[in-house]
Amino acid sequence: MMLFLRLFKESFIFAINALVVNKLRTLLSLLGISIGIFTIITVFTVVDALEGNLRGSVQKLGNDIVYIQKWPWAFGSDYPWWKYFQRPSPTVKDFEALERRTTNAQALTFTINISNQVVKYRNNSIENVEISAVSHDFDKVRALDFAEGRYFSPSDSRSGRNYVVVGYDIAEGLFPDGDAIGKVIKVKGRKLVIIGVVKKEGDDILNNTSDNSVFMPINYVRNLVDIRKDNFGPTIMVKAKSTTSLDELANELKGAMRSIRRLSPREEDDFALNKSSLISVQMESLFGIINIAGWIIGGFSILVGGFGIANIMFVSVKERTNIIGIQKSLGAKNYFILLQFLVESVVLSIIGGIIGLLMVFIGTVIADVLFDFTVALTLGNIILGLVVSAIIGVISGFTPAYTASRLDPVEAIRAK
Repeated sequence: MMLFLRLFKESFIFAINALVVNKLRTLLSLLGISIGIFTIITVFTVVDALEGNLRGSVQKLGNDIVYIQKWPWAFGSDYPWWKYFQRPSPTVKDFEALERRTTNAQALTFTINISNQVVKYRNNSIENVEISAVSHDFDKVRALDFAEGRYFSPSDSRSGRNYVVVGYDIAEGLFPDGDAIGKVIKVKGRKLVIIGVVKKEGDDILNNTSDNSVFMPINYVRNLVDIRKDNFGPTIMVKAKSTTSLDELANELKGAMRSIRRLSPREEDDFALNKSSLISVQMESLFGIINIAGWIIGGFSILVGGFGIANIMFVSVKERTNIIGIQKSLGAKNYFILLQFLVESVVLSIIGGIIGLLMVFIGTVIADVLFDFTVALTLGNIILGLVVSAIIGVISGFTPAYTASRLDPVEAIRAK
């Protein structure tokens, strides 16, 4: 152990001397390693941040909820959109029939979304607001945490009262001094009374947030617009009972919907049963491809850096041939010489990796400040960067180190 520590110390000193004596040559050679590590770890860091955001978004969608819609959640070149385009959208009648037929559902709700609306209060207005028209049990399917006020009562929903629940950003924009409850706002020229404000949820990758939304009873909105229109995205959301698996619920809903739509056994489903797991699987596949691309792009830089490290080590062996001969004449073993240069190669490569990691860290700080996008350099990615650097150091330095270890001591001492 002591021998290894002494060897490591000497090799580290030699590596530092190589940096100091040949600054430009060494830094240019390490640049490839630094850029390669920077590329790979940057890709992994960004993907980790996107995955974390995605998982939070999917969690909001709920892992115990089935979404009955016209379009399935799928991607790819083989997506038969022309077939799905001809499907009918879910309707309130479908929703009411499902309420009577399902036994594994804890709650059901019918929703539509009307985008790009303007909400006004006196001289204040907010654009690009999303109006969500919901049936009564929406809060049982998608949990809403209230900063103040309440959700619709059964009579509010049933009678279609002109009450609204607003997101945090809407309340903050229209009422910067607070106290939004009881205020009358205008949407599509209609006066509506605020009865609740939802706590801030924050943005996510799927834009599944209530911050910029206004919730209204579906029985009120159906007097304003045709809720059967496809561009409103009619959706039936069904939450499974705690004792029921999502697959059991989906199977029951499939049978019920086929019966409601009066589909024969040979006819295909004219509806989609979507689950949050579908998004997770497809996004993970996408992130996997991005990771592979990061390895390929960064791999070329690391390959160039590896040749640079090998070049430095061959030059180092050439410059220290006399010293190698003296060490061998004094009894140094071949493995001692080999490890000496191999450790030096690893140290140089790790220094390049550290430079690359510092570049990534600076990039994460800039992203946080300029783009308001939280990206963190995790311990796992730091370790990965250092391990990859060390492996490149071993591979690049082995041949020069082996060459040095096989030198004849007499010939080495005579070398100029």
